[in-house]
Amino acid sequence: MNSFQLAMRVLRVDRRTRTSAILTAVGVAVATSLVLLLASLPGATQARSQRAIWQDIGSYYSQSGESQRPAPLLMASNKDYSGDREIIRVDIALTGTAPMLSLPPGIPRLPAPGESIVSPELGKLIQSAPQAQLGDRFGKLVDALGPESLMYPEQLVAVVGHTPESMPQTALAADGFPNKQAKPDPMLELLAWVGVIVLLVPSLVLVASSARLTAARRELRMAALRLAGATPGQVTKIVAAETALSATVGALLGILVAPALQGLSTFVPWAGGTWLASDFSLSVGSTIAVAIAIPLLVVLAGVLGIRRVLKTPLFAASAHARKPLHWWRLLAVPVAGAFFLFAITQDNASLPMVMLGLFLLVGSAAIIGPWVTSAVGGTFVRIWRKPASLLAGRRLRDDPKSAYRATAGVVLAVFTGSMALTLLPSFESMAGGGRTFKDNVLYAQSDATQARQVADQTNASLARYGITEKAVAVGQVYLSTGEPGTRSQNLNRAFVMTCEDASKLLRVNLGGTCQPGPAIYSRYAINPAEYRVLSEYDKAGPQLDPKAPVHLFPQGDEDTSSTIVIDPALVPAGVTPERFDVIVPTTPDNAEVVRTALVGAAPGQEVGSRGLHLIGQQQELGDLRRVTVIGLIAAGVLAGCSAAVATAGSVMDRRRTFGALIAAGTPVRVLARALRMEAALPAMVATIGAGVVGIGVGMGLYSLVEKESVVLSPWLLAPVVLGIGVALLGASVSTPALKRVQSEPLADE
Repeated sequence: MNSFQLAMRVLRVDRRTRTSAILTAVGVAVATSLVLLLASLPGATQARSQRAIWQDIGSYYSQSGESQRPAPLLMASNKDYSGDREIIRVDIALTGTAPMLSLPPGIPRLPAPGESIVSPELGKLIQSAPQAQLGDRFGKLVDALGPESLMYPEQLVAVVGHTPESMPQTALAADGFPNKQAKPDPMLELLAWVGVIVLLVPSLVLVASSARLTAARRELRMAALRLAGATPGQVTKIVAAETALSATVGALLGILVAPALQGLSTFVPWAGGTWLASDFSLSVGSTIAVAIAIPLLVVLAGVLGIRRVLKTPLFAASAHARKPLHWWRLLAVPVAGAFFLFAITQDNASLPMVMLGLFLLVGSAAIIGPWVTSAVGGTFVRIWRKPASLLAGRRLRDDPKSAYRATAGVVLAVFTGSMALTLLPSFESMAGGGRTFKDNVLYAQSDATQARQVADQTNASLARYGITEKAVAVGQVYLSTGEPGTRSQNLNRAFVMTCEDASKLLRVNLGGTCQPGPAIYSRYAINPAEYRVLSEYDKAGPQLDPKAPVHLFPQGDEDTSSTIVIDPALVPAGVTPERFDVIVPTTPDNAEVVRTALVGAAPGQEVGSRGLHLIGQQQELGDLRRVTVIGLIAAGVLAGCSAAVATAGSVMDRRRTFGALIAAGTPVRVLARALRMEAALPAMVATIGAGVVGIGVGMGLYSLVEKESVVLSPWLLAPVVLGIGVALLGASVSTPALKRVQSEPLADE
């Protein structure tokens, strides 16, 4: 009888081994499907970006200057909005120098001047809205974009045709549509690798807990085989066959479940929309590698778990006491932390190095955790006051590795939660900012040659639509001190507008500050005699009038504290601003009509507002919150399941001991209380440590994005409290398990 046949025979005749194998297979299936999903996320974001690469103006190229010929395309790409929904607008003009152009998939043809091709979702939106609010921005709709050209199915995209003369001066000359490879979303790629680490490990803990359901029985069975003459190699093959059987079934089940999990993931929005089912595709080689690697890890863990049987089968058979753990385990976290710190402090931090440091920190919990568990147990053995405390303390001290398994998943969940609750408030604190204009003000950038024309055309359209608001062209100049082009030069940007216009259009707190006559308005005192007025930061300029009056306005938003307003009458002769903003105030009722007027007057230019800027930030934060909540729920469920299975396995491992204690008259409630203490005591200490390490890792990851200090909130205590609660909830299965032991004959053992 070979090893596989022997493993099958054990599964047929031993109900407990069969239960353990089923749970192990389920754990492997969960781990495999999660890894396949998370590993496919970078490719999914790349597939999205590849479909939409033609929408990114930065992806276009031109060699026209080298070949001394005009480029066949003039391109401009920007964001438009309908309400708070983002529209990608691509303005295009053919120069007539290339009769044949290769079009991206999903674009049936290029629109002629005055025509547009829109995505199906945008077409529906245009049909449902008044023309003045949306349709007039795009001209005549002549065709629809296919799904192959959209980042996500519900994306709003428009390709608008123009003549070369009507395109803005900032339009890009391009030789054709881009054909290069897109890159994955860096944020989601980072989250995917973090997810692989923080969710794979709890999944493997669940697998290990399932395998330990019959650990004691397996040790006795393997020790008996060794004492009967079986070689270490034969015993290893038998254990490997038993473990590989359930692990292989679990891996195959995980491969079958992964498409369903990926299908559910298509409904989770990211960056404004959902996904196509084809986005979540992983190469056959990668799938096979995952399906082989996870069962191999499970088999390796099973083989390493019988080291004592292989070396000293007599001691294993007689349940000989285990050796105490060494103090060097305490060095695991500092060493892993030092490596992680080294990885994130490099000038060009490498993502693989950072992820390796994170993996080492997560793995270090398995090294230091049993030592902490043993120390907690030893403390309670010395200070016990009730039988349950003594029983729990001796269990934690004498077999800390097995006792820690019930807490391992919870520790990792607390680590993940603390890390997430460090990052999220810090990211939220970065929200805000934007241009100095008020939230209800629309603006389009222009230059000195076109600003007045854009403002006049906008006002003409507004009058035609019956809107009383007026567009204003606001220039910007620089107030400079020191020698131009040297380190001593200090520049301050100033808006050229009257105080009355500034109080209506800017977020600065000018209420009650405006005075009769031309003046300069600033948050801080300035001496006009020290400043020169420049149209561009690298140009020379004349002296500002030393007698120009300066009025200070009260402090407002922090990001507008450096704003300066200078009256047009005080700008020296000969200084003409190079940069302009055409701005229009709006109301909730006319905002879309005003946007239509401004878009029509400034084709190819993005019409923005601070309100939409803030909405975009909240969308990004919403994506992060959503992904974080999903990850924390998954980690919590895995932690609770592993705690419950580990507790049940602990009872099964000690059926003989518990049976003897119950037969001797020990109440089941005392034993149940001891088991709950076994779960709660190490969890209380380990989760606090995991919370501290999670905060540190969150601070480190945040430093890769922003150098400012992180925001620490009281919610950081929540993962620790919830972790202890999950551990106690998982330990609640001890009472039913003990009652089952009580109902079975002790002679069975």
